[in-house]
Amino acid sequence: MNDHATTQSPIILVVDDTPDNLLMMSDLLADQYKVKVANCGERALQIARSASPPDLILLDIMMPEMDGYEVCRQLQRDPKTAKIPVIFLTARSEVEDEERGLELGAVDYITKPISPPIVMARVKSQLALKAVADFLHDKNKFLELEVARRTHEVLEGSLETIFTMTRAAEHKDEDTGAHVQRISHYSRDLARLLGQEKEFVDRIFFASPMHDIGKIGIPDVILLKPGALTPDEWTIMKGHAAIGAKILGDSKSPHLQMGAEIAQNHHERWDGGGYPNGKQGEAIPLAARIMNICDVYDALRSKRPYKPAFDHQKAVDIITRGDGRTQPEHFDPDVLAAFKDSHALFRDTFEAHTASLHPPAGTT
Repeated sequence: MNDHATTQSPIILVVDDTPDNLLMMSDLLADQYKVKVANCGERALQIARSASPPDLILLDIMMPEMDGYEVCRQLQRDPKTAKIPVIFLTARSEVEDEERGLELGAVDYITKPISPPIVMARVKSQLALKAVADFLHDKNKFLELEVARRTHEVLEGSLETIFTMTRAAEHKDEDTGAHVQRISHYSRDLARLLGQEKEFVDRIFFASPMHDIGKIGIPDVILLKPGALTPDEWTIMKGHAAIGAKILGDSKSPHLQMGAEIAQNHHERWDGGGYPNGKQGEAIPLAARIMNICDVYDALRSKRPYKPAFDHQKAVDIITRGDGRTQPEHFDPDVLAAFKDSHALFRDTFEAHTASLHPPAGTT
């Protein structure tokens, strides 16, 4: 509801090009309402758009330069004035005239010469309707803000859970913290470049760090082994995907749902040669297809027991051309194309979010 309506009488704007009519209407309304007057359409629009707009407009139709129909049309076009009720006051009594006024958005139509009791009754009725509409609008606005606040609280709680679980995995690997930060940015950038909606983009930013949460369930003797894993150890290591999906599964949080989806599928390959289920093509969820190339890039850039850290260009070459272990056909072609177009973003993210840079192989 307008502030002035709660502290003083409602404001009525009377618009008429005849001074006697303005005086008559002012005298009629002044005892109950605050009255403003305008003798032309342009002045009426100025008052309606002012800091203290009227609660109701009584508008003459037959005026020079800008008639009442045009004034009403412009009031309806402007979001600031569209909700101000307009009652036409006119000597025109044809049904067609009344229909035209109502079609333009007027709420009522009173013919001249006016009957003071009818005018007062109509004004009172329309002001009451506007008061109800203002109350409902303010109530809806309050409810919208309350829903937004509650939604934010739920989101904050979900994200706190995410970060807590991620930190639980980090304690086993000093590089994991920087790794998951980078993964978030890589994934969000690729999702944007692939034209995904904002909801998906935001969700993958928070869900992607949980991709390896299942490693909590892998014995340290295997997870931290400095040398190559035996076939049996590798079988156990690959179990982290299913463990992660189980940890995150059955959640109502959309972030955790996507996290479970990524954990389960981020080692699947487009050509069907991945694990744990050998999924192929679009059977692999998009979030996991995005995550897969991000994870491979970051692994290539990072030092591992079985390899040195590669520089950016070598990592890009391996992903786009292949090196036997990693091949282009492992990746969704659309995701790979987006990576080719944006790999400089990956380089910048890696450099900005690396806690301890290992000197890349072949550099000085």
